[in-house]
Order: sequence, then C-alpha cells, then structure tokens
Amino acid sequence: MPLVFSIPPGTPFLLTFVQELLQGNLITECNIGDPRALAETTIYVPTTHAANALRNTFIEFSSRTTLLPTIYPLDNEQNIFLLPAKIKNVSDQLPIKKIERVLLLTRLIRAWQIKLPHEISIAEKTSHAIWFARELSHLIEKIEIEDENLNLLKNINSDHMTELWQVTLNFLNILIEEWPKILKERQLVNPVFLHKKAIEQHAAYLSAHPPRGAVLIAGFINTNPAITKLIKTISLLQQGAIIIPGVDRDLDEISWDALNLKKKNLSAISHPQYNIKKLLEEIGIQRTSIKHIGFVSSEKRQREQLISLALRPASTTNIWIKVKKIINHNKKAFQKVSLIEAQGEREEARAIAIALRFAIEKKQKAALMTSNRNFSRRVSAELKRFGIKANSWSQKLLLESDTIRLIRFLINSIFEESPIPVLSLLKNPLVRLETRHAKLRENVEQFELALRGSTGKISLGRTSDFIIKRLKEFQNIQKLQAKDILILSNKITQAAAPLYKFAVSKKNTSIAEAIKKTIQSLENFGRDKNGSLKHLYRGESGKSFKLFVRSLITERSGLEFTSQEWPKIFEALIAEETFQEKNNTYSHITICKALEARLQSFDTIILSNLNEVSDTEAIHNNPFLSRAMQKIIHSDQTEKDIGLAAHDFQMALGMNNVILSRSLRTNNSPSLPSRLLQRVETLLGSDAMTAIRHRGNIYLQWGETLDTMPTVPYLARPCPKPPITSRPTHFSISEIEVLRHDPYAIYAKKILRLKPLDPLLSIQTHSKRGTLYHEIIAAFSASGIKAEATEASFLLRKTAKEKFNNLQLPPYIQALWWPHFLKIAEEFLKWEISLGQRIRFSEISADPIQLNQTGTTISGRADRIDLIDPSHCEIIDFKTGSTPSSQEAAKLLSPQLALEGALLLRGAFSRCGAKLPSDILYIRLTKKGTLKRESLLKETSKTAIELSEEAWQRLEILVKYYQNPENGYLSYALAPRKNYRGDYDHLARLWEWSVE
Repeated sequence: MPLVFSIPPGTPFLLTFVQELLQGNLITECNIGDPRALAETTIYVPTTHAANALRNTFIEFSSRTTLLPTIYPLDNEQNIFLLPAKIKNVSDQLPIKKIERVLLLTRLIRAWQIKLPHEISIAEKTSHAIWFARELSHLIEKIEIEDENLNLLKNINSDHMTELWQVTLNFLNILIEEWPKILKERQLVNPVFLHKKAIEQHAAYLSAHPPRGAVLIAGFINTNPAITKLIKTISLLQQGAIIIPGVDRDLDEISWDALNLKKKNLSAISHPQYNIKKLLEEIGIQRTSIKHIGFVSSEKRQREQLISLALRPASTTNIWIKVKKIINHNKKAFQKVSLIEAQGEREEARAIAIALRFAIEKKQKAALMTSNRNFSRRVSAELKRFGIKANSWSQKLLLESDTIRLIRFLINSIFEESPIPVLSLLKNPLVRLETRHAKLRENVEQFELALRGSTGKISLGRTSDFIIKRLKEFQNIQKLQAKDILILSNKITQAAAPLYKFAVSKKNTSIAEAIKKTIQSLENFGRDKNGSLKHLYRGESGKSFKLFVRSLITERSGLEFTSQEWPKIFEALIAEETFQEKNNTYSHITICKALEARLQSFDTIILSNLNEVSDTEAIHNNPFLSRAMQKIIHSDQTEKDIGLAAHDFQMALGMNNVILSRSLRTNNSPSLPSRLLQRVETLLGSDAMTAIRHRGNIYLQWGETLDTMPTVPYLARPCPKPPITSRPTHFSISEIEVLRHDPYAIYAKKILRLKPLDPLLSIQTHSKRGTLYHEIIAAFSASGIKAEATEASFLLRKTAKEKFNNLQLPPYIQALWWPHFLKIAEEFLKWEISLGQRIRFSEISADPIQLNQTGTTISGRADRIDLIDPSHCEIIDFKTGSTPSSQEAAKLLSPQLALEGALLLRGAFSRCGAKLPSDILYIRLTKKGTLKRESLLKETSKTAIELSEEAWQRLEILVKYYQNPENGYLSYALAPRKNYRGDYDHLARLWEWSVE
C-alpha cells in the first residue's frame, strides 16, 4: 500500500514534515535517526524556495551537526540537471534559449503576416511581432507541460467559426507545422520538453533501480503528467512516501464525488480539491488511505471545517442550511481573521504596511501574498516610512533596474532627438564620461542653460555642432564656461557615435549588431575617470543584464529589421526579463506570490487584492485559444489555475493570524469581492463578517491617523516691502500693466533681478507667432517699400521667409503658420494701400522722460506711429490675439497704448517729434487671415488726447504709491485674466495662498 500523508492547513508544513520524518513516522522501514540513513534519503519539492527552507528547517531542528538529505526542487529547467547523471538522451539534447525561441517565432509571424488579407492588420512592425511571439512562446510551454495536442484543432469546422478565429487557427499552424520543423533542423528542443523528459526518465530510473534510502516527494498539488509519473513511481517504492498539503478531510463523499473528473464540470475543476483528487486517482490512491499528520489547535480545526463548507462544490451548497448550528458554533474560529476594505489601493497598501509593522513589534514572522507587482511596490514604499525593507521572493523586472533606465534614455535621446531624454541621460547618476562626478554635474548644468529655449531638435551624435551654434546666440556666457560646454559636447558626440551611426544608417541589421552598438555607447557614457565600468553592472541586476546581452549577441535566429525599429524592439525584448534581488535575511517581513508562499509558514499572513477583477487579471484567458478551442484540445488550464488559487486561499486561512484585504475601487472603477471571499461571507453571515471587518478597520483608522496632519493656516499672500532705495526708478510702458495687476512680478524682475529660465523645449505659442509677425511687418515697413509697388508682395514674402527660417520652426508648426501668414500678408498690403499717403514710423522707441516730480523715468516702444498731417498721428498696435480687448484698453486696464499717446504728446518719440494723437487703435491679425481695425475711441467718449492724459495721471498716482515704504508689492493686486500665467507665480507660491 502506497504511503500517502497530508498536512492540514494551520500546521507548519515543512516543520511538521521534518519532525515526522526524523521521528520515523513516515518511513517505518528506515531508521532515519541514523545519520547515514538520513544522508541516503532523497526528497523532491516543488520550488527552489521550498528546497532552501527545507534545508534550513533540518538545520534548525537538529541539535547537533548532521548530514542533510538530498533535496531536489523541480520548478525549472536548471534544476533537472541536479538529478542523477544516469539519465540517457537528455544531456545530449540542447534546449533552445528562450530569447532565441522568441526571435525565431518572430520571423515566422512576420512571414505569416505578409500573407494576411489587406483588411486585416496584425503585427505590422517587428516589435509587434515580438510581443506576439512572447505570447506564443508561453503557449508552447503550457501545451508541452499538459501534453495537449494542437493537431486536434484541425478537426474544427471552419464554417462554424468567425473570420477572426479562422485567422487565429491559421496563425496556430505556426506551432502545429512550422515550429517543429525549425527545432528539428537546428537539433534543439524546447526547455519544457527537456524538463519533462528528464523527469520521466528519472522516474523510470527510480523504478528500475530503487535507491537504498527513503524517497519522499512533498508539497505537490497541481502536477503535470511527468511529475505525476514520478509521484506514482515513488508511491510504489518500498521506502517511498508522498506528502500532500491540505487534503480536505471534512468534505463529505457526496461533495468529493461531485468533483467528477470525467464530466469536466467547470465549477468542479475550479474547486480547491480537484487537482488533489485528480492526482490521487492517477496514482491509484483512495482518499481514505491518506494519513493526516501534524497537530492542529481546536480553533484552527474549526476554521478548517468552516472553510471546507464555504468552498464546497456549488451543487452541494444546500447543506449550509442543514449545518447552521455547526456554523454558528464554530464562528469563534475566525477571531484571528481580519478584513481590510479600503477605499482605494493606496489606503489598502498603507493599512497592510501598518499590519506588517505591528507584526514586527510582536516579533512575528509575517508575509504579504500578492501576484500584483505594482501593488507590492506600493506596500514596499509604505514600509519605507517605518524604515522597514521587506524580503521579496518574487523576481523583479530588469526593466526597472538603473542600467536599463540609462539605456532607454540613451536610445530615446538618439532616435527621438529631443532635449528631454538628452538631459535625462546626462543627469543619470551612472553617466561618468571619464570625468569626476562633481565636475560633470557642473558642466551638465551649464550645458542645460545652453540647451534651453531651443526650437530645433538636438541630435546626440551631433551635439558639438548644435552647441557651437547655440553658443553664438549667447552674449553673456563666460569664455571658461563656453570652453567646458564645448569639451562636454565633444565627449557626448564621441560617446554616442557607435549608436548614432547605427541609427542614421537606416539599413537592415540584426539583433546582435544593434545590441553591440548600444552597449558600446552605453559603456562610453558609463566609463568613470579610471576607465572602470563596475558601477554600471553592479548587483544582481547587472549580472542578469550581462547574461541578457550575451544571449542577444549569440542568438542565431537570423531576424533582420531596419535600424529605426530598434527602440521598440529593445523594449519588447527586455520587457519580461527578470532578476532576483538579494534579500535582507534578517527581515521577518516577506512579500511573495502564492507559488512562492506554498509550504511556508508565517505567524501572520496577508492576502491582498481579493477582488474579482484581480482574479481575472491574474488568470486571463489565452489570447490565441478561445474557450471552445481549449475544449477541443481537452485543455482546462484556466479552471485548474482558479482551483489552485482557491487551494492557496484555503491553506493560508489556516495560519495563526490572517488578514484579508481588498479595495472598493480599483483603477478608478468599483470592484467586486473575490468569489472566495463572497462564499466565506455567505456562510458566516453578516454578524460574524461585521466583527471581522471591525478588526480590519483598525488598520485603516491607524492609517488615517498616520496621515492626519495638524491644521496649517493658509499661506499669506506675499507682499514684500523693500526699502525705497532698492525700488525701481525706471519703467517701460509695457511694465505698467504688470505693475497694476501683479506688482510682485515687478518686484521679482526689477528688485530681485530674477530672470526666468527658458523652457527646455521651446513651445510655439500664439504670443511667439505674434512676435514673429511683428518682426516681419516691422522689417518690411523699415525697408521703405510702398505697398502699391509691384515688387511689394515678393519682398514681403522674402522677408517673411527669412524670419521663419531664422526661427527654425518644427515642420508641423511651419505647415500651419506659413499659409496663415500668406493670407495675412495679402490683407496687410491691401490695408496699407487703403491708408494712402502718410509717413510711417515702425518699431519706434521713446526716449526716457521724467514722470513729473516722482523722480521716475518712463520709456517705451510703439509698433507703429503714422503721421497723417504735420500735427497729428495715429498710434497703431498689431495684435494676433484677442487680449487685451479694446474695451480693457479704453478703460485703462491695459494702459500701454494710451501711455504711448502720452509719450507722443511729450515729444518722447524723437523721430517724429511732439505731436497730437488723433486716434489710438488695434489692428487685429485674425485667425481667418483678415485684418480688423479696432479704435479705442469707439469704446469711450474721450478724445485720444484726453485718454492719454488720464493714463499719465493714473501712472503718477501708481508710481507715488510705491514710493511709500509702507506699501508693498502684492502678488496679483488685481484678479488675473483667464488662462494667464506669470513668470514668477511659482516664486509667489500662487497655488498655495490662492486656494483659501
């Protein structure tokens, strides 16, 4: 009779297993107490984590130096080579590398895509094909693990399928026909096939050559056919034993029989005991033959019974009514179970972090079990506020490592030619450029100043040319700084050269060539002053990255693509690469997935993300096989995975302290509780669940208290009062409106003498378009060409072309602005002709003049002043926008034009002398390409002279106000216009004081 044991939930699996083994309760024919017998013992476990934990358990349990048994984890292809070397025809077969498999499948997908009908567009680019190939690679592994036969899909009647699924079926021919041919030609095998074959041959070897010592296999639930054969072989050995976690000893025979393997009922397959029943039947063992070992407290035993009732098959849940008394009697078993129901994932992560910290205070071993990588990062971040770094058993994405971030910046800065990734690259702490870090940092800051405000793209491979041109535009930059910037730009150009030359070649290339050029440039940027690259490849992430690069350089897929596709291809290749970070072995806090937590024991276990949406995300449908197609090939893997998750839930609820958690909203949408949680709630009833929620709410309340800050009064609106001697004594008329509306901006500009930095990427706004149009019109007017001249239109266009070219506008801006200006130019010439004979003064400046007795001088510049007779002038301002309106200007809310009239009256415009303003007007250059005349006099009953004098008198009052030391420069003395943004709003902390 095979020896089969089960360790129930709530019992430390590995500790119980070791105790029972050493006490001789598992293999009675073998004296395990003899150290030599223990050394001859062989144990198989599911994962490497379980193997390491089992070794530690043997060491901790033993009171003296002892020989350990041989322990084999069976979770990956590398571990199978630890099995005895007498396995034949396995070591001779080479497994295909995963990255090479993806690239070979990519070639097949691209060839298949070419044959698609024109109306169907799939995997048009190489990077898209790589993503498809990754999913196809996963499908290959699943099919081989479960021994599924895709050839059965050929029996499908295509008439009963939609056109999309017919395309999918045609796509799967890549696996059915093409892929086996490629493996045969290259004399390679899939790693999963090799893994399965090795286990099968090892099982046959054990059967033919039974070992002297005991052989045990522990912890397997969901097994593939190969491991099932191994388990069956071990069960037939004289000194063989099987230890299964969590066989339900409370499930009645009716419910057990409901898990019918032949009927393939989907609800039965997703039951937590289905995989165990399937294993037992395949090795020919009855559930009644299983011996349950390990001590369970009465409280945990009652909880085990209730969980068994809650998760029983749907067809037998009618028994809940019959056992109501038992349920009510055993509800006390959930006194150490809590439920956190947070409003969102942030609150949930915060509450979990507090629960883990509380466990540390109690000197408990605690774990968070989650398959959501982003959520685990949230919890890790929350733990940092307590100074706690949790162990992470899950592998991290290589994409998140520092070196890969640097490579992505490097690739983007070369292929995008944008200043944003360029500066991100240069400011990365891994960049050294063979320079001292402090010196490099200083040079990069100067480089950034030269870079800011540029309208053109910066090519990393031609940085020197770009900087030389930019430095010519800076008049006040010191020679030493310019020299340092040029030296840095030369280093950047040389470092980027390998990848830049590759990028501009635009020729067909290979993965190996692309990664070589990328790494050459990467190391050029990363090499320190001593020529070392240690910091670039440090830690476990650096080791994994070097292995990844080596696999790309040695790949033999023959995949070709254009160099311009490399950025997206690199993202697709690196997306699923992982590395295992070294853990803090002294930490009692662990964050792990369900697979890694199996067989482990914790004082406190937290099951997070118990939402139905989380389940469907973790166990998603196959992208290539519909449920109907899965049924044809006899695949029920999705339901098996759900059942496995349910078994993990059942086992975790046996721990001492259990905390369940979920968010009421995920991704800004309401969520539903997990089906497992709903079953528990339905069974226990509202009263018991209220108590469970109450215990969970404590962590939420602590989280709210933790983030509750004392009430802080709103920041007062800044109103600095500098001494009179520091206050400005000269204004231009364009600054007067700012002085009225936002005096603080004048304080920052003229007293603190702060100048806003140019934007990193110069954005072409309407104001810049207006400046461009002003320059064109001024240059044309200054040329003296009359609008009625035959060559006027040609010369105006020529002038405009020069100004447009000087600005180096992006092509898409040029395509919008140039046609618009051509319309404006035509209307402008018509308008000029309609004015008749007059003297035009374009872009005329006013000399500074005293503002009466204030001691302050005023100057300014007018877009144009037209002398219409010896004594009178029209003051004209060209506008491309709608602000300020003529009404605002007439009310002197925007007094610039009226002040130009006042300066004209006082003879400040020396080129035209003292004249009387007859009209003050705006000429709007509209979006439709027309010119619109707006006179300020139509908005008021005053004459131009009266309006100008009133503006001057108000200016005297305003200037005198700020000559009083008690009056400060208030931030936004008047409410700003809509969408107005000042250059010094951040300095005034506008968004802090204005919320009051």
